[in-house]
Amino acid sequence: MHTFQQTGAILFAIAAVASAQSGSASSSPAPSSSTSGILAQKSPEWLPKFNVSGVSTSYPTGAPDTGETLDKTTLDIKSYPNAWEPASTNHPEIEAVMKAIDWTKVPKATPAKADKDGNVVFGNYDEDKDPYCWWSDTNCVKPKVDYLPEDVYYCPKAGDWGLNYDDGPYNPSDEDAELNKYAEPVLYNFLANNNNQKATLFYIGSNVVTYPAAAKRALNNGHVLCSHTWSHPAMTTQTNKQVVAELYWTLRAIKEATGVTTKCWRPPFGDVDDRVRAIAWQMGMTTMIWNKDSNDWNMPGDGGGDLPWDTVDGYFEGWVEGRKNGSDNTVGTICLEHELNNATVKMTEKWLPTLQQTFDVKSIHDCMGITQPYWEQNWVYPENASGNSTTGNANSTASSSSSAAASSSSSSASSGSSDASGSAEAAGASSGTTASESSSTTSGAASNFSVSSAALGVVMVVATAFMY
Repeated sequence: MHTFQQTGAILFAIAAVASAQSGSASSSPAPSSSTSGILAQKSPEWLPKFNVSGVSTSYPTGAPDTGETLDKTTLDIKSYPNAWEPASTNHPEIEAVMKAIDWTKVPKATPAKADKDGNVVFGNYDEDKDPYCWWSDTNCVKPKVDYLPEDVYYCPKAGDWGLNYDDGPYNPSDEDAELNKYAEPVLYNFLANNNNQKATLFYIGSNVVTYPAAAKRALNNGHVLCSHTWSHPAMTTQTNKQVVAELYWTLRAIKEATGVTTKCWRPPFGDVDDRVRAIAWQMGMTTMIWNKDSNDWNMPGDGGGDLPWDTVDGYFEGWVEGRKNGSDNTVGTICLEHELNNATVKMTEKWLPTLQQTFDVKSIHDCMGITQPYWEQNWVYPENASGNSTTGNANSTASSSSSAAASSSSSSASSGSSDASGSAEAAGASSGTTASESSSTTSGAASNFSVSSAALGVVMVVATAFMY
C-alpha cells in the first residue's frame, strides 16, 4: 500500500460542515458551504423506508453489549444481488438513483481496464497531468474539479489515531470452527472491553445482508458505519451504472439492518478518481482513504496472503516509537486495518492496548470532529466518545515548526510501505474475502507522510469553528 503525495483535508473540513450538519431525511439540498462552490448534497431520498428493530435510534449512552453470540438471521436476500458477486444494475431502484444524479457534474473519465483477475491495468493514463485525480496511479486526494471536497485521509491533530476497520462485518464460517472464534462479535466485544473504544467501520454490503445482527451490535455500541461497496471491486474499472449499484446496494443493506443512512465510504484498494468520487458524493457520501497501512490483510489467514506477522508487528513498533520519540508530530493517523479474518483480529488484539497508551485512539469521525455521520438527524455522536486521553498524547499539538504551505508531494518513508506492482488486486468474490487492500502506484511512495503547519492551522481553525 502506498501513501499520498498530496496533503491536506482542508477543503473537506470547510466544505463538509453543512452537509454533515444536515442529518435530515428531507429532500431539500444541504449545501456543503455557502462560499466554497462544493456541489450541494442531500439525503438519499431514493432509499426505501424500513421498519428496523433491535437498534438504537440515537447515540447509545448505556454500557456496551458484550454478549458472545449474535442472531444469524439474514436480511431478505432475494431483495439483493448475490453475496460477493458484482452488484446487479438491472433494477428499478438503480434506475431511480441514476435519474437523481446530475451527470453534468460527473467527469467523463473512461473506466479503467481490468485484467482477468480484476486488477487495474494502468495503460496510457497521463499521470503527470492526472486529469481525474486517480489515487491508484498518483495518490491524488484533491479532486481536479472544484465542486468536490478533498478526500479524508488523516486526522488533523498530531497524536490522534483514527481507528477503522474494513471488510466487515466479519461473518462466521460454516466450515471452520477456528475461524468462528474470531467472527463478530469478537472484535466489537474486544473494543468494548478496552476502554469502550469506538471505531469507524467500512462495511461490505454483502456481509451486512448475510449478518445484519453484527451491524446492529456495532451501531448499538457506538461505532460509525460506512460503506465499502457491495462486492469490493476496483471502482475505477466500473461503469457509471456499476458504480451506482456497488454503492446503492450497500447503502440499502446498512439502512435495512440498522436504520441509518451513512455519509461516508471507502473505495476498495483506495481505487478512486473524480468520476467515482462525484457519483459517491451525489449519493450522499464523502470519500475516506488513509495515510498509514498496516498491510494486515496480507498476513496468513482466511483469504489473506503470506506477509510475515513479524513484518506487520514492525510497522506498529515503528509508529509507536515515532510518536514516543517526537518524530511523529505533524498530523494524526488514519491507519488501514481490517476485520477480514482471524489474523487481522489477532493483530488488533495485540496492538490496540499499546496504541491507546501512545495515541489518542478514536474513530475517524471523532478525530475529524464529525458528530453527525448519518443523514438521520437524531444521531449525534459526542466528541471524544472513547474518552481515550493518554499520557503519550498529552503534549500533542499540530506542528508549528514549518511555515511552508501544504505540498502535493509531502510523502516520507515509512516501514508500512509496499512495493509498486502496477495493478490493484481485486476482491476474491467467490470466497467473500479480499485478495488485497492496496492499489498500486507508480511512485512507490511509502505509507507515512507529513503535512505543513499552514495547512494544519486552517484545518484546526475550521474544525474548532464548526460543529458537524
